[in-house]
Amino acid sequence: MRYISFLFLIVLGLTGCSKNEDEVYNNMAVSTVKVSPAYKSESLSDKDAEIPSPEIQQKIIKQASLRFETNDLESTFDQIETAIKANKGKVQNDSEGKDDGSVYRNITVRVPSQNFDAFISSVSKGVSYFERKDISSEDVTEEYIDLNSRLNTKRKLEARYIEILKKANKISEILEIEKQISAIREEIEAKEGRLKYLESRVSESTISIEFYKTIAQKEGVKISFGSKIWSAIKSGFFSLSEFLISVISVWPFILLFVILAYFIRKRFKRKKT
Repeated sequence: MRYISFLFLIVLGLTGCSKNEDEVYNNMAVSTVKVSPAYKSESLSDKDAEIPSPEIQQKIIKQASLRFETNDLESTFDQIETAIKANKGKVQNDSEGKDDGSVYRNITVRVPSQNFDAFISSVSKGVSYFERKDISSEDVTEEYIDLNSRLNTKRKLEARYIEILKKANKISEILEIEKQISAIREEIEAKEGRLKYLESRVSESTISIEFYKTIAQKEGVKISFGSKIWSAIKSGFFSLSEFLISVISVWPFILLFVILAYFIRKRFKRKKT
């Protein structure tokens, strides 16, 4: 068997089996490695590498976004904090601020998915109206199963490459096999990272809560006619004060102008006489 690539194409044509993208890629990768007679009979097809995936429960990502008005920010926060402790959650982000018409607080909470509904119910107590209440769920079971299957296949294939690497006796063979192992390892790590991310999102739900209190606007208060006159007098007094202060601040220039005007006038009078 001199050329594994040639035999691989013949076997692929005889079997007539349909393989997914990862399977074809890995077979092509293996076929490029020329092995010595000591281990040329090794079979490295992905079909041999496949591991049956165990039955996986449904994977659902739950999240919610709430916004409502309250009369007391502190009591509302205490209620939310109690709900967090009761449902074994944790605060991810907490911010507060003030705008033109209200003071507000934004909290992002992570709670175990099994406590998601109980937490939403606890936070909603006493809220008469939600300006925003978005609750969503995303089924990622299919992606999770697919990632698991591909990951198992890559791990099995990596193990087979390592076994062949132990039998390699040529530098060119060792370098080529190590190159293939490195590529497979990168794919394994990428899939493992994605699986961990999905598991984290599935196990803990994210809830964003925004609550605020409206501040009374001063412009909305009615002002009497007498108050308006008094305000106008005070405004005029302050304007006059500012003018006098500005005049005082430039007194040297005024004094110089007066002196120059005096001498110029005196000179004109002498000419006339």
